[in-house]
Amino acid sequence: MKRFKTKHPGVFYREADRIGGKGIEKVFYIIFKKDGKNQEEKVGRQYADDMTEAKAARIRSERIEGKRLSRKEIREQQREKEEAWTIKMLWEKFKEEKTLKGIKSDESRYKLYLSLSVGTKEPKDLIPLDIDRLAKKALKGKSPQTVKLTLSLLRRIINFGIEKQVCAPMPFKIKMPVVNNIVIEDLNQKQIKKLMKVIATDPYPEVAAVMSIALFCGMRRGEILSLRWNDINFDRGFISIKNPKGGQDATIPLSESVRQVLKTLPQGKSPYVFPGKEGKPRHDIRRGANRIKKAADLPEDFRPLHGLRHVYASMLASSGQVDLYTLQKLLTHKDPKTTQRYAHLRDDALRKASDLAGDIIKEAVSQGAV
Repeated sequence: MKRFKTKHPGVFYREADRIGGKGIEKVFYIIFKKDGKNQEEKVGRQYADDMTEAKAARIRSERIEGKRLSRKEIREQQREKEEAWTIKMLWEKFKEEKTLKGIKSDESRYKLYLSLSVGTKEPKDLIPLDIDRLAKKALKGKSPQTVKLTLSLLRRIINFGIEKQVCAPMPFKIKMPVVNNIVIEDLNQKQIKKLMKVIATDPYPEVAAVMSIALFCGMRRGEILSLRWNDINFDRGFISIKNPKGGQDATIPLSESVRQVLKTLPQGKSPYVFPGKEGKPRHDIRRGANRIKKAADLPEDFRPLHGLRHVYASMLASSGQVDLYTLQKLLTHKDPKTTQRYAHLRDDALRKASDLAGDIIKEAVSQGAV
């Protein structure tokens, strides 16, 4: 196409069919040097872009001075902006693809703490100050564990985006707060005796059965409520735990106590041991568990189901007859460090056994002296 000069240096035009109408219109171009190389750029059309040779000359000056992006650069920048994956977009995609346990809790944390503070930002644009503000404002007054879980969720969302190659990583690492959340709930013999009496007389046998199983084998609440009849091998004496908290399927022994509890439950059409509405797994027995807790006069801060898991573990550890590796397998702990919280109970039992041996020897010596 023929070039037509203008009175402005470095500005020329070509003639082309008019867009959206009849006739011819001018298409303006500029020429300038950048990084020692000649550059030729189209800057706009006479009618479609309302471009004139004077405007083209001004654009040329701005391009030379580095004050203006080229049309191509503007389009690329706009495209990147349209394709930008914010924390909110990543979260929506994360929810679609991740069917993890605890997703409801994650959703609550996202809405309460992450949505307003960092939801509209891309991971690469986050700075340490954003995290500080999140921890100090959105999470003000919350426990260190809540702060840690929220920051962990943010990190998981971003790692998901990086894994899918739709976003760049943050330019820094999130520093997690140190949390000391080791809690061991225990009951004494008197409390256990009263609890078992209340369970035996509770009018709702399914709730009583759930609590009995938690005490007799230490299974987690979710594992008990999602238990299917075909997960129980009565002949071989094992229970298969599908998708436990540790992530990998596990198998634990079916104790005689649990076997007797299961025998009291009816097997209906539902595949679940504790079916809810329409035969689907029950998700919550909080009301019934708290009723039993209150009737048994258990401590106010005692968690009716997870607390019973602690009681189970504490009883085995304090017996001195179960090593920590075996206890880890029974509790389906993925990390042995989690089981270590009960180590002192086992050590106490061994210490008592050692002292008992000393007392027996002293008694023998004393009797021999007489």
